[in-house]
Amino acid sequence: MEPLFLSLLLALFVSSVTIPLFLIFYNHRSQNSHPNLPPGKLGLPLVGESFEFLATGWKGHPEKFIFDRIAKYSSHVFKTNILGQPAVVFCGVACNKFLFSNENKLVVSWWPDSVNKIFPSSLQTSSKEEAKKMRKLLPQFLKPDALQGYIGIMDTIAQRHFASEWEHKEQVLVFPLAKNYTFRLACRLFLSIEDPSHVAKFSDPFNLLAAGIISIPVDLPGTPFNRGIKAANFIRTELLAIIRQRKKDLAEGKAPPTQDILSHMLLTCDENGKCMNELDIADKIIGLLIGGHDTASAACTFIVKYLAELPHIYEEVYKEQMEIAKSKTPGEFLNWDDIQKMKYSWKVACEVMRISPPLQGAFREALNDFIFNGFTIPKGWKLYWSTNSTHRDPAYFPEPEKFDPRRFEGNGPAPYTFVPFGGGPRMCPGKEYARLEILVFMHNLVKRFKFEKLIQDEKIVVNPLPIPDKGLPVRLHPHKASAMS
Repeated sequence: MEPLFLSLLLALFVSSVTIPLFLIFYNHRSQNSHPNLPPGKLGLPLVGESFEFLATGWKGHPEKFIFDRIAKYSSHVFKTNILGQPAVVFCGVACNKFLFSNENKLVVSWWPDSVNKIFPSSLQTSSKEEAKKMRKLLPQFLKPDALQGYIGIMDTIAQRHFASEWEHKEQVLVFPLAKNYTFRLACRLFLSIEDPSHVAKFSDPFNLLAAGIISIPVDLPGTPFNRGIKAANFIRTELLAIIRQRKKDLAEGKAPPTQDILSHMLLTCDENGKCMNELDIADKIIGLLIGGHDTASAACTFIVKYLAELPHIYEEVYKEQMEIAKSKTPGEFLNWDDIQKMKYSWKVACEVMRISPPLQGAFREALNDFIFNGFTIPKGWKLYWSTNSTHRDPAYFPEPEKFDPRRFEGNGPAPYTFVPFGGGPRMCPGKEYARLEILVFMHNLVKRFKFEKLIQDEKIVVNPLPIPDKGLPVRLHPHKASAMS
């Protein structure tokens, strides 16, 4: 009897291992069975080419994954397998135009499973449906007249930030300070939270959450994904308390209905008169806080990097910003007209985002089988577009490694070549908000300091945002008081 039991146990064990392995290899082979797929390879089952895709970013050259395969396959469309998904990489202007023009027709936005698992409210529908809801809510908050009202608030927060975190210091780490600045702005404008200690309470959990979203979704103690879930739960609990207090204040007339995006969410209902529940609002605020500060902080950091490396560019930015500063009376904040005068500064910011785009690319999912450039794109496959496929291509930007803000003079780059904010219906709705916070940062930075890098060849790591490996330490050289007055 015992040998029979052991034999059965062994058979069950072998089956439990071999059947899943068979299914994995069968599915992997079946992915290659579609007729006329783009050139490329899917790599090993599950793993695919994920390591190569991520490793080029860790080494600071995410474009290498793209351009090596364009050269190898002599095609701007190629297949691969990344993040456990069969995918087709679309590169170049024609591909950008096709994807951006066919949003919700042939393709829809796609996020890894980790997003749905960290944001439980999106499980009620899907992260795609949640994104659609969000995009309907934002225009009211991000329309031009609303944005104009934020400039004075941004300038106030920027002045306080530089006074407390930069002034009277010989050297600083730029990246964490840039994150501090953009996060303080997001907390103030989205939630009306101004108390630095309250903002700081959210800051570290948000860093853990952001890392968890892009991690492998393995929920084991100590993994980035597990830490991300715990951080999300902590933030959600804090936000729910804020939401409930705001609902009470709105009901009692203690808070204006147009105070911030939180009030807007609480008072906005759908066509059936149904308003969002508290958990929905908490998760959407979390998403906004992540999107509202992560990419802008990377852009601000690299602006400091390039201004430190290129004195002639710094001098032109300084000249423009000081003309604006000298036109202000004591205590007067920046306004919309001042922002419109920062033309050269914005060209510099755009060139920074061309060379070091905060957004490396994004995924879509094919809604149905379709043909592109003669290749079959199967339903359900993921599509990845890359900013670097055009930003670093000499066909669109001659001498792409050269820093040259003049590329943005006149009509600027050709359509679908400069895409740091995406394009089409999925273009980042916070593009103009980001422009304001970046320019306010530049103004308050250069009117106070010149600066030099302390690590001349500091490594850049892209995971998934570009980050200086040591945080970009710089030595500050304050301008004389007479120069700033």
